[in-house]
Amino acid sequence: MITCSAPGKVYLFGEHAVVYGEPAICCAVDIRTRVSVAPADSITISSSLGTTDIDFKTHPYVSAVVERFQDISSLEGVSISIESEIPVGSGLGSSAAVTIATIKALDALLGTGLELDDIARMGHEVEQRIQGAASQTDTYVCTMGGVVMIPQRKGLDLLDCAIVIGNTNIFSSTKELVANVAELNDKFPDVIGPVLSSIGMMSATGEVLVNAKDYVSVGKLMNINQGLLDAIGVGCSELSSFTYAARNSGAYGAKITGAGGGGCMVAIAPHECVSEVAAAIASAGGEVVVTKATDIGVRVESQ
Repeated sequence: MITCSAPGKVYLFGEHAVVYGEPAICCAVDIRTRVSVAPADSITISSSLGTTDIDFKTHPYVSAVVERFQDISSLEGVSISIESEIPVGSGLGSSAAVTIATIKALDALLGTGLELDDIARMGHEVEQRIQGAASQTDTYVCTMGGVVMIPQRKGLDLLDCAIVIGNTNIFSSTKELVANVAELNDKFPDVIGPVLSSIGMMSATGEVLVNAKDYVSVGKLMNINQGLLDAIGVGCSELSSFTYAARNSGAYGAKITGAGGGGCMVAIAPHECVSEVAAAIASAGGEVVVTKATDIGVRVESQ
């Protein structure tokens, strides 16, 4: 049996604006999805959702990966088992992580010799197939790890502070939220355009601050970014409550991560304030994950 894992991710800056060609900064975080594979007579895929064969309703991403390997190798049967620390549908890259970990595991099992760039590219193609449209950001960061400036794919210094995530457990449709922002931009281009440009400028400024390890200033920019995300209509009362709770308990800064409308927020905080920040988000009703940045992308854990 071969087990591979890939990390989740958070956005420090730039979601939504990145759709309009603005830069974003994305950070791999040390919560992981693990995929184990072993030779078998038939195809089985097992997770907390159940056990299936190729099934695009229950296991769409893994099923698509299996079909890709059937095209490029002699794969006929395989047993695949999935375990994940990443909440599904929360904006933390769960679909990218399971896709990338599965590709790496099957590559190791079948000896197809894929390089990391090949894995990231195949992962993006799988997400495009399943979602209809997908950014390369999630699959790239889950493959490579680290803190990455998008679309330049420029590696930044790893964050040396705590990362605290608050999950609303409210589902939101990324497609609908992106469409709502586009509608606002069409109706008020002279207003919304500069907002999106300002979010992009935060990523450019944030690059320097992240590399300088000036987390006080990074946090202040995150707070401003959150205000602009609220301005374009992708916030919700729960996310606002969590972000203010985090800031008021010692976080450097806090904001939405991902599409918004639900899902998760992320705070960066001094290591000595982690307990207080986590408790404050939990008291506000959030499901809390305390983690850190990781420069370890997809990896083989055992074989």
